Amino acid sequence: MDSPTSPDEYMPIFYVGQHESKRPLPVTDQVLRQAQDCNYDMLTSPITTPFFHSRVLALFSNHSTNLTNCSSTDPPNPTIPPLSPVDTPLPPTSAVNQIVGTVSPWIDLSSPDPLIYDISRQVLELEIAYAAFCGLSSVIVPGPKLRYGNAHGEGVAQYAHAIQDTLGIGNYTQILIKLSMMDHPDYEEDDMMGSLAPFARPEYIEQGGKQEVDLLGTWDAWHVIRTICKYNARLFVALSIPRHLPPPYVQSRWHSEPLRLLSLTSQTFLPNPQGYPVLTKDHRALIFRYMRIRNPPWILLCDVGPVPGLNDPDAIIPRADGFISPDAATDAADSPTPAEASLQQEAQQRPYENKARKDPTPHLSYIRNLQRKQPPQTILERFGAGYQDYLQGPLQPLSDNLESITYEVFEKDPVKYDLYERAIRLALTDWVAAGQPGSSPSGAIVVTVVGAGRGPLVTRALCAAEDAGVHIELWAVEKNPNAYVLLQRHNEVEWSNQVRLVQSDMRCWSGPCTPVPNAQPSNQQQQTKRYKVDILISELLGSFADNELSPECLDPLIHNLLNPTQGISIPNSYTSYLTPIAAPKLHTDILARAAAGDAQAHNTPYVVMLHAMDFLSLPSSTTNLNPIILPAWSFHNRRRPSTTPSLPDNEKGDESQSNNKHNTRAAHISFPLPHRGTMHGLAGYFQASLYGPVTLSTHPGTMEAQSAGMMSWFPIFFPLKEPLYCPTSSTLTVHMYRCTDGRKVWYEWMVESFLDDNRGARSGKMRLGCSGVGSSREGGCLM
Repeated sequence: MDSPTSPDEYMPIFYVGQHESKRPLPVTDQVLRQAQDCNYDMLTSPITTPFFHSRVLALFSNHSTNLTNCSSTDPPNPTIPPLSPVDTPLPPTSAVNQIVGTVSPWIDLSSPDPLIYDISRQVLELEIAYAAFCGLSSVIVPGPKLRYGNAHGEGVAQYAHAIQDTLGIGNYTQILIKLSMMDHPDYEEDDMMGSLAPFARPEYIEQGGKQEVDLLGTWDAWHVIRTICKYNARLFVALSIPRHLPPPYVQSRWHSEPLRLLSLTSQTFLPNPQGYPVLTKDHRALIFRYMRIRNPPWILLCDVGPVPGLNDPDAIIPRADGFISPDAATDAADSPTPAEASLQQEAQQRPYENKARKDPTPHLSYIRNLQRKQPPQTILERFGAGYQDYLQGPLQPLSDNLESITYEVFEKDPVKYDLYERAIRLALTDWVAAGQPGSSPSGAIVVTVVGAGRGPLVTRALCAAEDAGVHIELWAVEKNPNAYVLLQRHNEVEWSNQVRLVQSDMRCWSGPCTPVPNAQPSNQQQQTKRYKVDILISELLGSFADNELSPECLDPLIHNLLNPTQGISIPNSYTSYLTPIAAPKLHTDILARAAAGDAQAHNTPYVVMLHAMDFLSLPSSTTNLNPIILPAWSFHNRRRPSTTPSLPDNEKGDESQSNNKHNTRAAHISFPLPHRGTMHGLAGYFQASLYGPVTLSTHPGTMEAQSAGMMSWFPIFFPLKEPLYCPTSSTLTVHMYRCTDGRKVWYEWMVESFLDDNRGARSGKMRLGCSGVGSSREGGCLM
């Protein structure tokens, strides 16, 4: 596939909508066309009218009166009649794809008053059913109210139960739960006229209570909702972005969730010195980050002014194309003086009146300008386009022959091969400096590339030898017969027949050889002379370093063929790393695979370009997002003491398999969790030492310094079948095992959650929960 010709083709497109809390006109085709002429992509529409609202309030009022006058048993809750034409402004229309429905914001599904909850639930079901009938693909539902006097969050479970039932009404309608980024008392919408919440009866509300800010409060409510709804793939978040952003770890948490919509009100913007609405630097960084998600969220501008030109269809309205004046793009002051703050407050009270004469949609123009000014994507982001959070099964490199396109993807990484070439050149230079002759009968240094594939390392080895001015004897071993054909062609056309090619499983290869002069033709064993390999080069590493059987492949070569005194293996060692993560999107995808019949969906370690996820183990600082990623185990490519007698070549494969227990590993690692969260699995990385100071890494903390821009490996993901919720200041203990039975290699993993228990005289750790044991034995890597 050809590369895009313009950098703009890599940039996410902003899908921007307009929302009015009190939209005066129904959203007709004409209104939509006018909005599109202004460069809006969609509009919201209430599903029901103020008339329906009045009818429900009258029904509620009459029933409340009956309850007050009734001295015996309470009458049954009222039933809201079906919708009539005057109850809804929304007919089925051909432009329904440009409309997002909004459920009535005056309902209260988390109310402690059972009457209000029942009426709210009826309204929700009526509106969702009608929206689904009209063909709306997305509907915004007001989120749960968390504060009722002394109670905090107790109504979330009943709210989630109502949403769960609603998902069964519209089988193709996506439900967007409107939530604030954090639980703040100022963000509760209690002042809406006609809201049912204030009418909750006193006997159901505990009075008092502190109005404290809970930075992860709304996320916690969302977690309850999506858990009760079993991670339904049609359930999303419509996230309201506040004027003052929460700490970075809260922003990162929402980045991992299924965001479908970012809501920006006029209060989210600040007027700059020229009076234009702008966003702070932190807000821009947040939007840019969220828009890099594989399926970018929509942006909804709320109550920033009506769609211009509706009263005068013939008027010429300038289109918000993102090309704005320098004055409109100037930032607001980070720390305004008291006078500037006063002017800003006056400007907010007069929402951009003066600038509206020049630009009728200043907020939309600013967002379109942000779209144009997005930071360019990195090479890794471009390479991984389409692979973000896409689950890929592990390769079986020993049992399967890879296709050419798979090799081609690996070869697109210049960083990795530059590092390999540097390591080979340094190894050759050190060998010559040590004054040691090569193992070849000619005295040349014997360099062997095993698992040569299509030959990129062979090319780099030849280049390194030429740059170092060192004469080498180069061998290339490849088991794939199809790739071997291409190696032969490369040897003729590109390598001038300098390379000695071998088509064989590297574990069965007997090593370099040369014909023996005057050998007896009848004695096949004496016709060739075997000698050792001086420098052994391989690229057998997987996403978790050893998951593609690098130790098993190299064992017989290192212990039988590598020069015993000075032999060099590139790489010479590698270490696997782990860290717990929240990855709800991956968990939802794995649930879908399991529902489709994949019995091993939760037991498969997946290769995945992690993006919409959150690191759970962090330093205690609220601003430090550098994750705590700890080593699990290491492998060193060097000779080990042998406890068994040497066997003939044709028996070494069986001996190697029966003694593969030395390649098993076990790790028990504890991770601190400063903030509460839900763990969906483990992210795995590795770091490899090629030779001397030359290293490569996929570890997020060292990759930039050691191998920036490298894209050969995505991380590995070990999923949990059931997510594990962990409270603030808890500890996760990970148990990871590398297992073998002589025929294949697999992993097993489990996680425990602990909390410090300082009650009484005996202090220690209290176990909070434990995951099941994940095991990839069924789909283990075949030896």
